Amino acid sequence: MNVELRQLRCLVAIVDEGTFTDAAIALGVSQAAVSRTLASLECVLGVRLLRRTSREVAPTATGLRVLAHARRVLGEVADLVQEATSGRASLRLVRVNSTTAGLAEGACDAAVVRRPLDDRRFDSAIVGLERRLCALAADDPLAGRRSVRLADLGGRVLLIDRRTGTTTTELFPPDSRPVTRETHDVDEWLTEISTGRCVGMTAESTAHQYPRPGVVYRPVRDAEPIAVRLAWWRDAPHPAAPAAIELLTELYRRAT
Repeated sequence: MNVELRQLRCLVAIVDEGTFTDAAIALGVSQAAVSRTLASLECVLGVRLLRRTSREVAPTATGLRVLAHARRVLGEVADLVQEATSGRASLRLVRVNSTTAGLAEGACDAAVVRRPLDDRRFDSAIVGLERRLCALAADDPLAGRRSVRLADLGGRVLLIDRRTGTTTTELFPPDSRPVTRETHDVDEWLTEISTGRCVGMTAESTAHQYPRPGVVYRPVRDAEPIAVRLAWWRDAPHPAAPAAIELLTELYRRAT
């Protein structure tokens, strides 16, 4: 069963214009073409959509339901065309715990990532830098300090996410690398840290996005900052990507 947009436009035009003749004028086709297109839609759906008399054309009960769907579909198609051709898009934030932050999964058109993407399907641009913070239990001895050093964490258990995290033991001096444990969920990461059995290291944005009672964040003053990138599909960049890069770069510049 294949319903075409031209068939839906024809149905809407007939109802809105009131007659087949006026619908033909509005669509720029012949009256015979309007009749054929409506007949083909009724054939595909297997239902009668319009009740025709010598005086009027009115939707059947089923026709009213199909008409409502047709208006919605045509409206969504118009919005899609407008977004794709105008370079303007509504912004909706989604969080996906994957290496591409939802880009490969089709959850977004552009993604903010904090580790380089090795996949050549994607391109990216650095928009800013973030400090590395250590996440500690609120009663941890290091929590009383204003900042910590990498060497302070050498004898601790470090909770990391190898899939999306930005921390590896390569950040630490060879003689003071911590033991690591893995997690793949930020809530689990925070819960484990709050017990005091382990610590974490993360980008500065995590402290703003995931405040948690029992967990404090302290800057790691001798750790390299984390590059923040905006990533997109290489072969289909979103028209708004240049504007997003400019905006994010300016926001990070103001924050420093």
